[in-house]
Amino acid sequence: IWAFSFFPMLQGFLSRISDILLCRWTCRNCCQKCYECSCCQPSEDEVEILGPFPAQTPPWLISNQHEDKEDSDNTASEPPPTPQAVSPDRRRSSSDTSRSTYSLTQRISNLELRRPSSPLIDIKPIEFWAVGSKKEIVQPSVLRRTYTPDDYFRKFEPRLYSVDSNSDDIESLTDEEILTKYQLGMLHFSTQYDLLHNHLVVRVIEARDLPPPISYDGSRQDMAHSNPYVKICLLPDQKNSKQTGVKRKTQNPVFEERYTFEIVFLEAQRRTLLLTVVDFDKFSRHCVIGKVAMPLNEVDLVKGGHWWKALIPSSQNEVELGELLLSLNYLPSAGRLNVDIIRAKQLLQTDMSQGSDPFVKIQLVNGLKLVKTKKTSCMRGTIDPFYNESFSFKVPQEDLEDVSLVFTVYGHNMKSSNDFVGRIVIGQYTTGASESNHWRRMQNSHRTAVEQWHSLRSRAECDRVSPASLEVT
Repeated sequence: IWAFSFFPMLQGFLSRISDILLCRWTCRNCCQKCYECSCCQPSEDEVEILGPFPAQTPPWLISNQHEDKEDSDNTASEPPPTPQAVSPDRRRSSSDTSRSTYSLTQRISNLELRRPSSPLIDIKPIEFWAVGSKKEIVQPSVLRRTYTPDDYFRKFEPRLYSVDSNSDDIESLTDEEILTKYQLGMLHFSTQYDLLHNHLVVRVIEARDLPPPISYDGSRQDMAHSNPYVKICLLPDQKNSKQTGVKRKTQNPVFEERYTFEIVFLEAQRRTLLLTVVDFDKFSRHCVIGKVAMPLNEVDLVKGGHWWKALIPSSQNEVELGELLLSLNYLPSAGRLNVDIIRAKQLLQTDMSQGSDPFVKIQLVNGLKLVKTKKTSCMRGTIDPFYNESFSFKVPQEDLEDVSLVFTVYGHNMKSSNDFVGRIVIGQYTTGASESNHWRRMQNSHRTAVEQWHSLRSRAECDRVSPASLEVT
């Protein structure tokens, strides 16, 4: 009984050992090598499709393809066998192959139907069978719009990136070449920094061979109309500028004037000294003859030095008329509009011998009717006058939206009529955005004085944009 019960256990143990040892090399069913027999090959149910985009073709598909290709070549050279000549094993293997191929093709078609579609993906047909060594594996490619250089540069504005050829030419030319090319004359000046008092001293000495001014018809006038002077400033600050006296009827003026700029040494090294030679014309706008620009970081400011520089053309053909500092205040309870004329600076010079004698005329216009006129005192011999004078106008609150204030700067002239310098209009018929902003700030700040600088405008410009300017003299 013990032997009969032990024998099945021993038989099962030996069967397992034989399976482990023999299946490594041979198949238990057909006694062939495992990698050659058909029993150990995966069936069509065991084929794993990696998806529509495999990284590479499975090796077993490549081997089957090679075998099928060789078989097809052999069958092409030999006549097809008759049905009687085909053995049952051969018939079974062919049916299995066709069934496997059909099943694989059907699965691939199903996967193709489930393939995601997108307008940005260019999906090309994927080859699952290796057809040759020269054929590469097809990968999905993303459709990208191809841009040409014209597409990029068409968006650029050439004027923003263009290089001024004139400036490059001037920088590459010497003073002698600039003088020969433009024939605007030369300017003699000097600079020196005073470390003890922390100020820069600029000395304007003289100018040579200045051209005569141009008349209205474009022709050059004679020397009698040449009245030059020089404006000095430290860029980028053009407001705090200095100005020499006017030298009458000469093309070789001698100035010998010294000017001081209160500025620390490190800041002075960041500035550019700009000297502009201007021709004085009492009856029209002053015209710029030429300019000299010298970066102060290129010179030894402490040691100082003298320079003769050739004048180059300036993009600014006319000189600014000057600036006026005003303060406005409205009292609704009293119905009073208060105006303070504080100061002016860099006014257009109207007298060659004694500078200018400027004063300001203030005129109140209600709608298009002149209501009141007042004026400041006259400051003698200056283009940077300090007034600090206050004026008050009776303006009811319901009329505040209809009034305009016209500020006109004149140069006093005892022999003839006063010389017009510049004008601005603030109020209903304003002359610009700066004036509108000042009037709006005053309306929003009752009982509070509002100060602001204004750039003076010509009479023609004010008459063109403001009807209130036409109602005053």
